[in-house]
Order: sequence, then C-alpha cells, then structure tokens
Amino acid sequence: MASLCGRLVLNAARRNVTYTSVRFCKSTSMGDPLDHATGIEKRELLAKLAGNDDPFMMKIMKRGPGTKENPNCIPSAFEARLIGCICEEDQIRIQWMWLHQGQEKRCECGHWFKLVEKTPV
Repeated sequence: MASLCGRLVLNAARRNVTYTSVRFCKSTSMGDPLDHATGIEKRELLAKLAGNDDPFMMKIMKRGPGTKENPNCIPSAFEARLIGCICEEDQIRIQWMWLHQGQEKRCECGHWFKLVEKTPV
C-alpha cells in the first residue's frame, strides 16, 4: 500500500502537480475525541458516556410553587450561584440574582429560591 502511494506521488511530481499521500491512502483517520480531550471537556464527555447529559446543571429548570415555606431548590457545588428568573411566560427580560448558601431569596415576581448543596461532578 505504501509503495502504491509513493508511486502516485512520484507520478504527480513528474506532471508538476502535487498531491498529498493522505488523499490517496485512506488508512488514516481521526481518533476517538475522548482520547484527545483533557480537563473539563474530558470530564463532560465521560459524564455523557455515563448517561448524565447535563453534568454542570446548566439546563433550564421549571419553577415550583416558590413559597417562603416551600422555595424552589437550586443545586450548587459552590457557596453562591447566579440564577435567572423569567417572571412571566412571555417576558423577554431575565431577572438575574445571586443566591448564597443558607439564605433564601425572593425574586421581584414573588417566587422564593434557596441554594441546596450538591456534590461536585
């Protein structure tokens, strides 16, 4: 196979047109993305392989009742988290607020939120 690729390249060189051997030799291919990934990207790929499609809890969560006695619980592995509340269904503006561990917070729309501890991924 290597000699065939070499002959094709030499024939191309005689005609003053050059081609790379990769074009003629189909044996090369990219490896698995998991083999090349490092750091956070690798942790995300491993979590997706394990069946967790949202390892960093970034998907939109639906609000619950949100009363002071039963607030919406927001998971976080840190002491604080930035959340956004869409107060009305058709609203375009997002009400952003910081939640801190041990403090319940009320949005302008009246819903209550509470930060609960979650183990890191």
